[in-house]
Amino acid sequence: MRQTGLTMTKAVTTALPAGLVLVLLATPVLAQQVSREQDIVDLRLGQRIMVDDGSCPAGQIKEVSGARMTATGVVRSARCIPRLGPKRK
Repeated sequence: MRQTGLTMTKAVTTALPAGLVLVLLATPVLAQQVSREQDIVDLRLGQRIMVDDGSCPAGQIKEVSGARMTATGVVRSARCIPRLGPKRK
């Protein structure tokens, strides 16, 4: 009986980190993409949205993110990052 409990605990401690790794790998897939920065209506703190407006060099895309919270709302931050995968329409 004791051995079964240890095996179950070992399985849980192995499965939890593996599940977290899968979630972190899937995060870039969940990113939204818009064609103009004006199309971003409500940006939350920590949210990242890809903007394909042609303002970045070839092979890169603009990433707009909610950088920090102020009294007036979320402050945006924009930077060019490498484009992953084919260009979307």
